[in-house]
Amino acid sequence: MLVAAVTITMGIATFCLGPAWPATLAGATLAGLGGALLAVVMPAVISDHHGEHRAAAFAAVNGAVAGMAYPFVLCCDLRVVTPDALFLTAFAQRGLIAEWGLSWVLPRLVGPAVALDLLFSSRRVKGDEALALGLANYLVQPDELLGFCREYVVDLATKCSPASIAVMKRQVYEQLHAGLGSAERDAQRLMVASFGRPDFAEGVRSFVEKRPPQFPRLGD
Repeated sequence: MLVAAVTITMGIATFCLGPAWPATLAGATLAGLGGALLAVVMPAVISDHHGEHRAAAFAAVNGAVAGMAYPFVLCCDLRVVTPDALFLTAFAQRGLIAEWGLSWVLPRLVGPAVALDLLFSSRRVKGDEALALGLANYLVQPDELLGFCREYVVDLATKCSPASIAVMKRQVYEQLHAGLGSAERDAQRLMVASFGRPDFAEGVRSFVEKRPPQFPRLGD
């Protein structure tokens, strides 16, 4: 399991890939949000919505997310924003269309009516409204942003099974394309399979023994 963290700031992007559920987020800093960066990162983030990757992707946003960066950030699994965050589609004002799958992901987060409003008007959405609309999961103060994200990841690392999170992520994104009946049948099959994994035994044992679980990393 890899944890991907994307930090969008005023013209600087930090894209972090660490080993399975790292206690700290460390990575290379890439200047700018230009086409070169997005050409490398964007396909990998988009492909998460096709169930191709097990990584958990987090976006920490304290600046402008406009144009091509919009679908990039929305395709992350979770988004943490500050009041200074700014979401702006900008396509209609430039004679363009909703690119990189934005017409698929945006309505699924905010609903079709709100999605069309944001695409048609290209209006500015600040952090507090992003939270209210469903574009963001959490709203924190600027000086708390990276600390909050690190604490979230550490909490997952100490309490949650990487295998369970990988399966649940695939369930959610695959079943966005499927009906309820198919989702229920798949959930039944996956639940039976989870009973046979060592993670389940460790989860029950740690609960009975009143201690933090020691889940194996994926690939061990």
